[in-house]
This record gives sequence, C-alpha cells and structure tokens, in this order.
Amino acid sequence: MQKQEFTITVYTENQIGLLNRIAIIFSRRKINIESLNTSPSEIESVHRFTIVINETEEVVRKLCRQIEKQVEVLKAYFNTNDELVWQELALYKVPTEIIADKVKVERLLREYGARAVAIRRDYTVFETSGHLEEIEGLIRALEPYGLIEFVRSARVAIIKDSKGFHEKLKEFESVEPGTNVIENEYLGKQDEVFTM
Repeated sequence: MQKQEFTITVYTENQIGLLNRIAIIFSRRKINIESLNTSPSEIESVHRFTIVINETEEVVRKLCRQIEKQVEVLKAYFNTNDELVWQELALYKVPTEIIADKVKVERLLREYGARAVAIRRDYTVFETSGHLEEIEGLIRALEPYGLIEFVRSARVAIIKDSKGFHEKLKEFESVEPGTNVIENEYLGKQDEVFTM
C-alpha cells in the first residue's frame, strides 16, 4: 500500500494530559504529525482534534483503533482530502514599502485572496486561507518583495458526508429499550459501542 495524506478527526472529553497521550501513540510508531489542531466542537464539553499525517490506510486504521482505547476518546475517524472540506490560515509579514508598487501588489493579493490585517510604518501583515499549494504560492510570490516572516495554522476540516458528531451522540443517548443493551450491575444499562 502507498502512503497518502489522511486527516484523523478525534472527538474527546476535555481532559488534561490527553493531547500528550495521543501524541505518544504517534511517536511510538515513529509517525510524523504534519498538522495538529485542537478546538471545542459543536457539542459542549466535547473537543475535536484534527491530525494530518502521511501514512498507509492500514496504519491509519490501526492508529484510530488505538486512539479510541483512550478512556476520554469518544470516537476517531480518518478521511482522505477528497472526503473533506478543509482550509489552513496563513499570515505574511512584508515591508510596508512594497505597497509603493500598489498596482502590482494589489493584483498579487487579489489573485491569492489575501487581505491586509495590520499596516504599520515598517511592516504590513497579510492574511489568506486555503490549501497548502495556495499558501505556499503566495510565499513564493512575496519573497522577491522581502518576506520578513510567515506563519501557517494547522488544518481545520469538516467531513463532507456527515450529519455531525452531535447527531451520532443523540442516537447513542436515545437508545430504544431492548436494543443492543448490556446489563451491568456497576454501570446500570449501557449501550454497546456505536459506529458511524
């Protein structure tokens, strides 16, 4: 199997130390994380990790199963880029004097969908969002003008063919009596593990 870019989406409880335990799962297998973003999800008290790696599908599948063994992890999914809507944000700092060639710079910024977010006497900061190729294209275009600094965010992504994790949670919480229910004297009635 050939390696390709996968985005792993992990829904978790918001617990201290979980990020470290998830990162260890990757480092033990010597897998480099290309991008990592954590943020609150659409569900109160549930966080979402978005992790980008280059690996084979078999390895990614095993990683997701291993991540799901963490007590605080609710569910882990993996997707290819075609199955996602995703963006990254980038900031570019350039000398303000380049704006003197206003027509050329404006055309360049419009071409990449960039806008000024801070204009100071000695520097100007532009912002754009898009895919990696677009972000790196603007870096190359700004380098001749004296690119001072550049920073790119981690990926944010939404799965195209999904109603959202909150719908799965609702299904999980509204289990009809007698449907895949396990009796447990310590936990009361608990639904079996659900899949998406």
